[in-house]
Amino acid sequence: MTQHASPPRDSTGKVPSAGAPPAWRGLTARADVRTLSLLGVLAVLILIGGITKPDEFLDTRNLQLVLTQASVIGVVTVGMTFVITSGGIDLSVGAIVALASVWATTVATQEYGFGGILFTAVIVGVGCGLVNGMLIAYGAMVPFIATLAMLASARGLALQITDGKTQIVTVPSVLDLGERDAYVLGIPPLVMVFAVVTIIGWLVLNRTTFGRRTVAVGGNAEAARLAGIDVRRQRLYLYLLSGLCCGIAAFLLIILSGSGQNTNGNLYELDAIAAAIIGGTLLSGGRGTITGSVLGVLIFTTITNIFALNNLQSDVQQIAKGAIIVAAVLVQRRTASTT
Repeated sequence: MTQHASPPRDSTGKVPSAGAPPAWRGLTARADVRTLSLLGVLAVLILIGGITKPDEFLDTRNLQLVLTQASVIGVVTVGMTFVITSGGIDLSVGAIVALASVWATTVATQEYGFGGILFTAVIVGVGCGLVNGMLIAYGAMVPFIATLAMLASARGLALQITDGKTQIVTVPSVLDLGERDAYVLGIPPLVMVFAVVTIIGWLVLNRTTFGRRTVAVGGNAEAARLAGIDVRRQRLYLYLLSGLCCGIAAFLLIILSGSGQNTNGNLYELDAIAAAIIGGTLLSGGRGTITGSVLGVLIFTTITNIFALNNLQSDVQQIAKGAIIVAAVLVQRRTASTT
């Protein structure tokens, strides 16, 4: 007797209709709408800047400045996006940037030149990420508590190293990267580094097994474990990645400011989390978007620049940022319910 294969069924046990679109199309549609929404917000901000201060805002040097400033927090946000996608959080990124920047600009470190500063900044960032990862993955500590402890410790150590003083960079090869002579086709080196980090981050999250495991852990850690994913090791790697991004950002900040200060990276954790969230990364984990996070960074940096050019107070700027975060989340929820 001939046996016929049963028709495929969806997660609810129902047989989908012949014309039903696959689930990934719905996800892609929502992602496209979110991206277009963010691009629309960014376009409106550029329009506002062009209307209020056309000669200053649209000046090439000012646009280069906006992109340069976005590069530092942008690199941090790429790492934060991975962590949040996995269902974690990292409140210590700003403090790690501060610690890496001051450790890399001590007199002893600067004696080793460009390579010494870069290596120190990166290794300090990775070291802090390793501590966070070990406490969370193998110490079973809540990410909020572990990274909060790192925030306090790294800030305290940075203050101890500097004794509250600014450490001036004297290595010409580092300072030269911040000069206009180092620009390639009008693009600052910091922006190019940011672009490379963004591209690599996008490829890793969307085109590799590591990215799929990150999403799986964030969506359902127990299901990921039963599927054979080493959840603890994955979380360790993610905090190492976040620390690496902080180290790179610290080096970029050293180039940008020509110094190391214990106040560097102030509130970077909030800006990075906000940029990732308005970009479409779920705070509960299971979904992340590098493209959206980068657009979120550009939106916040543009707001800061417009307010600075118009001599508006910082408290109004913070209110505007908060309103944009709320509006973006509401748009995302509306999009999710209608697509």
